[in-house]
Amino acid sequence: MAQSVMFQGTASDSGKSWVAAAFCRVLKQRGLRVVPFKSQNMALNSFITEHGDEMGRAQVFQAEAAGVKPDPRMNPVLLKPSTDQDSQVIVMGHVLADMNAVTYHQYKPKLKPRVKAIYDDLAAENDVVVLEGAGSPAEINLNDRDIVNMGMAAMAHSPVVLVADIDKGGVFAAIYGTIKLLPLADQQRIKGIIINKFRGDKRLLESGNQMIESLTGVPVIGVLPMTDIDLDEEDSVALTRKLRRRDQSKALDVAVIDLNKISNFTDFHSLEIQPDVSVRYVRYAEELLIPDLLLIIPGSKNTNEDLQALKETGLDQAILRAHQQGSMVAGICGGYQILGQQLQDPEEVESTITQQKGLGLLDTVTQFNQHKITTQATAKRGHLVLNGYEIHMGTTVLGPNAHAFATIITNNGLDTNRSDGAISADGTVWGTYLHGIFDNAKWARQLLNQLRQAKGLSPLVDTTLSLSAYKEQQYDKLAQTFEDNVDMSKLNQILSASVIDEGEA
Repeated sequence: MAQSVMFQGTASDSGKSWVAAAFCRVLKQRGLRVVPFKSQNMALNSFITEHGDEMGRAQVFQAEAAGVKPDPRMNPVLLKPSTDQDSQVIVMGHVLADMNAVTYHQYKPKLKPRVKAIYDDLAAENDVVVLEGAGSPAEINLNDRDIVNMGMAAMAHSPVVLVADIDKGGVFAAIYGTIKLLPLADQQRIKGIIINKFRGDKRLLESGNQMIESLTGVPVIGVLPMTDIDLDEEDSVALTRKLRRRDQSKALDVAVIDLNKISNFTDFHSLEIQPDVSVRYVRYAEELLIPDLLLIIPGSKNTNEDLQALKETGLDQAILRAHQQGSMVAGICGGYQILGQQLQDPEEVESTITQQKGLGLLDTVTQFNQHKITTQATAKRGHLVLNGYEIHMGTTVLGPNAHAFATIITNNGLDTNRSDGAISADGTVWGTYLHGIFDNAKWARQLLNQLRQAKGLSPLVDTTLSLSAYKEQQYDKLAQTFEDNVDMSKLNQILSASVIDEGEA
């Protein structure tokens, strides 16, 4: 059976996903077969595997760091919130049901044996499993049925390293409180502490580290600095760190609408690394102004409610004004649906809003239905081949004043021939169901150069690294930062002891 270590956090967004990815890359560099694992994930950012399975993006970038293909077993349970009370429950890549929080909490014991069997299956195939928890293990109101933090650590017989975010403040209180709220057996599973996102001179932490070690009996094995390493973010909390104002040093201004139920905002990562593009995230009408290109409406887990919110805040009118004054408008997935004439949901698949007018910038009508499309897709647009993936509930029909954006030629590797998306008659508005569209470097640069020329600027030769090559650089940089700032001998001891602990359990 594989060795294992689990990274849990004092809170959401403590950085445990990145820490897990870093250790996956370190182990890969040692030549070990390593896989990530998070039993239950709650996120609107998801990915579709080559077999059409849906999983959380954190385990996707951890798999990339480990040098292995994403596999739904790495994230067997994915919760996608649709309202403040309800989530779509996805098990092994496919929708199980929609449940409210109480119903799901009652259902979790039924998932436990399946999660354990999936973990054991992965562990049997690999040398090391790097596990990640969710939120905080000290959610004392939920721990009786936990399957993702200490409950999972017990199933995996895995030691735990606690990741604490010093950037939020109160790091030692967070560490102490997290550990001391746990039952003694769970406290004893915690073998190390990593303090994350530190700015300044580490010597200032030494006395605090010594005191927290004395108070908890758990050693601080590393202090990771705040860095400029650029990786995919999964949690929408990360959007608070995204640029809200235009970077005036960049020629092109891209505005992305920060929808309440925004999903797959990682679609725009490849734009953020372009040398001439400033990507900013907009929540209020007065922030929008007149972007000189690509006013993008992103994906949404609840398209009708997000459209309603756009109308309530006046962002709908701000979008229409920006378009009238020259902004190109694009929509991805739910954003594409919002751009149409009408959205119909007679079965209340997404919400209780059964019908409402869209922004009217595309001659399309979308009707939601129970069937969820999850597929990797290859499309052709002109002479270019585009790769992406689809995650949506709803069928969109084009009217006479729109034509297809692209033609899908394969779904999950199988030949097909169907249209995708729509473009307005004048070409200034377009939408697509293809997530990852901007990862297609040639097409993206062609589009950006078209917009540069409209501003009287010369086109750029695309010298940007491909997104995959760029990510590889970032994973290596992350691993080096991890090794430079964590006591690897202590972490190796924790990892080696995991098999011993399992044998004794």
